[in-house]
Amino acid sequence: MKALLVEDEQRIASFVCAGLREHGFLVDHCEDGNLGYDYALSRDYDVVLLDVMVPGRDGLSILKAMRREGRNVPVILLTARNELDDRLTGLNLGADDYLAKPFYVEELVARIHALLRRVSGERQNVLTLGPLRLDRLSRVAEVDGRAVDLTAREINLLEYLLRSPGRVYTRTQILEHVWGYDFKPQTNMVDVCIQRLRKKLELPDHVAIEAVRGVGYRLRKPDEPA
Repeated sequence: MKALLVEDEQRIASFVCAGLREHGFLVDHCEDGNLGYDYALSRDYDVVLLDVMVPGRDGLSILKAMRREGRNVPVILLTARNELDDRLTGLNLGADDYLAKPFYVEELVARIHALLRRVSGERQNVLTLGPLRLDRLSRVAEVDGRAVDLTAREINLLEYLLRSPGRVYTRTQILEHVWGYDFKPQTNMVDVCIQRLRKKLELPDHVAIEAVRGVGYRLRKPDEPA
């Protein structure tokens, strides 16, 4: 799952980013509201975390623009305890939840998961394809009921492929979504991770992760020809 954090307090940003990454999130962090605005309106996220008071565009301005542009991604406001008016304004503008500072990152993660369950519905958090099953919230993958021990990166890669079975993703698309837009990987990073994922999953041929020569990879749908 991908999260955007717009927060200018470095101490808070550091522990939030570290905590989210420990729970398997990919995190983009912006200290400036103008950059946060660009990210929120141009990139796809599962959740957006907005500090109300940041340099440039403030969090409420970013939220208002997102909703105006039809961006319905869940938004959690991060506020100071005495910012009641901002919290109420944010909820009226379309925020899904708020969390007053200081807070524990465990509470933030729990709120994100509760929010995703409420917004998306429990069934959408379980992705299946043939014998393959991935629970996006518990981060557990199974093949024919057998739990598969995957790293956070491998879970993110599998989820990305499972969202659109049959669709071919380029290596660049996979790098941007699974490793992050600003990550500078080795040239064969995607191929190595795909090989590890194939070995661990041991999928049957009719739902295999296929290489598409000169393009990238896809997860074959069971009804597609080899």
